[in-house]
Amino acid sequence: MAAELSTGAMVMNEIQKSGRNISMLVAGNRASFTKKATGRITFTCQDGPLVAGAIEKAIATGQGQTLWMQATGVNGEGVEVSTFHFEWSLKLKG
Repeated sequence: MAAELSTGAMVMNEIQKSGRNISMLVAGNRASFTKKATGRITFTCQDGPLVAGAIEKAIATGQGQTLWMQATGVNGEGVEVSTFHFEWSLKLKG
């Protein structure tokens, strides 16, 4: 859930900045685990520009858009333990 939140919070922020009524939905996901996750795991996502572009395109075309975002999980020592990919679907409401 933390991995999804690291991408979803970015989507929600960009929707709010657009001032438009846009729905968001996770349409797909996949994950890979490279090391046992112990202790506190921190997830980060660097795909903000992808979200802004998808929202701009949805507004300009009136068509729903999808995009894949990546969240990387690292442990307290900075070692990557997992990578998650979430496919977000964005659509103008009304």
